Amino acid sequence: MKLRDYLRFVSYAKSLEELWAAHTEQMGLYGFDRLLYGFTRYRTEKSLGDPEDFVVLSNHSPEYTNGFIHNGLYFHAPMLHWALENEGAGSWRMIGDMKATNTMTAEEKRVYDFNARMNVTVGYTISFTSVSARSKGAISLAAEVGKTQDEMDAVWDEHGDDILLMNNMAHLKILTLPYVAPNRGLTKRQREALEWVGDGKTTQDIATLMGLTTATVEKHLRLAREALSVETTAQAVLKAALHNQMFVMEA
Repeated sequence: MKLRDYLRFVSYAKSLEELWAAHTEQMGLYGFDRLLYGFTRYRTEKSLGDPEDFVVLSNHSPEYTNGFIHNGLYFHAPMLHWALENEGAGSWRMIGDMKATNTMTAEEKRVYDFNARMNVTVGYTISFTSVSARSKGAISLAAEVGKTQDEMDAVWDEHGDDILLMNNMAHLKILTLPYVAPNRGLTKRQREALEWVGDGKTTQDIATLMGLTTATVEKHLRLAREALSVETTAQAVLKAALHNQMFVMEA
């Protein structure tokens, strides 16, 4: 798609699935065929939060995402460290420079070796502007196998402004769409009960509104807390709202 057509599509996308499919296809036109997007709202000085609460989108192989995300390699990735301290686009040339000058830590070297085995060595990382000290989003754009960093830097010199704009728009759209992390999904009843709590209703009020007993409402709220891995109902309301799981328009 041309830039204007792409931005129009993103503006009207109604699900992460259709947005992500279009975005990966669009980035493929520039030679970036494997993408990994990540966003957290639970960043602290020493942690990015529970990985199960991350918004993660990828078209990498399961072998890669399992190794990089679920086995914790992401935390030591040089470009992640760069993204946490910077905003904008960064060429992966800096990783090659670190390797050439032998300035990588042992943990960073493990990440480099893993990426080399998976042919994820050429590309760019985009770090998005954060509106909160607790949030951070970034996307890695891995180049097609066989491409060199010189070639992708040349692509960026010519099209980088458009690529950066498209990724920023996709990121902003992602933040507005419902995301259900693995093992964090709510049932319709759990979501409805949390929505009434968010509206300030008491358990007795909710029971009347939903046509249930107070014990059943309390059960739905307890299961919602467990599903979202939080301790209090207030935390459950906040987390469900942050992931756009409340007041969702039914398809």
